[in-house]
Amino acid sequence: MKYTLLELIGLASIGTVSWFVFREVWKFMYSTFIGHALGRSLSLKNIGQWAVVTGATDGIGRAYAEELASHGLNIVLISRSPYKLQNVAAEIESQYKVKTKIIDVDFTSGIEIYDRIKKEIEGLEIGVLINNVGMSYAYPEYLAEVPNATEFSQSLINCNVVSVTQMCILVLRQMVERKKGLILNVSSASAVLPTPLMTMYSSTKAYVYKFSEDLALEYAPFGITIQCVLPGFVVSKMSRYKKPAFRIPLPRDFVRGHMRTLGLEFASAGFWVHKILLGYYTKLNTVSPSTVVNVTFTNLSGTRQRALRRLQMQREQQENGIDTAKDK
Repeated sequence: MKYTLLELIGLASIGTVSWFVFREVWKFMYSTFIGHALGRSLSLKNIGQWAVVTGATDGIGRAYAEELASHGLNIVLISRSPYKLQNVAAEIESQYKVKTKIIDVDFTSGIEIYDRIKKEIEGLEIGVLINNVGMSYAYPEYLAEVPNATEFSQSLINCNVVSVTQMCILVLRQMVERKKGLILNVSSASAVLPTPLMTMYSSTKAYVYKFSEDLALEYAPFGITIQCVLPGFVVSKMSRYKKPAFRIPLPRDFVRGHMRTLGLEFASAGFWVHKILLGYYTKLNTVSPSTVVNVTFTNLSGTRQRALRRLQMQREQQENGIDTAKDK
């Protein structure tokens, strides 16, 4: 049976598209479900006695601390509030019967905090580092209109960029000596997608992505696994989502899903719904970048307008309260 040239081109196109779809589906299924079920994901057994988690008192950070404790690792909890750290540490020790150590530092501060962290973790066999601490905008905004932009930009860089870099420097040498270790650097889906009105935030997360990519290549010969995490929205104080939904998981569900991907892919959106959404939008961004830009800009512009209306209402309520007090 002979085919015309047009039919051959059509068959070749169908075959190419089918192969592309099959490959993407297989990658998703393997990294999300199959690889872990076959025992191919990274085991935390004998990786080290301690795990260090930054931003450990809320959200994803706390969920990572609890998940690692459930695997028998002792936990170094690093965050800003001593009171919250003490409470989380007590709960983890009680529930998981592991040791904890707390370090209260503000990652928006300068480089001097890392001297203290270095002294506090000295002598600990650290097998896992979770670079989770981060901060974002109060609401999407044009760069020149960000409140206290100069001070905010420095705090953002210290918290999102300097923290990841310095914490890796602190733990890598001992991991190399033992030829084992795991570092998870929490970035964001905004690192790989257009994110207007969140320019500084997405840029710091893009740094985390590139830094993790090259660091993973550097230290793979030493037996160290370095993975970049690219979450979408999760129920947390930073996201301001208070209730879970189909695409907005609880922190523990996100972390449990992500832990199954360890060692199976360099960058992971973690939760299976996030992986589908990120895969869809990154492919769409390749084919039709203007579409993705329009979607993100429209969504973030709407969020900005709602936030500005709330702020205006709050100002009016405060002014009315002051006027009422004066009348009395």
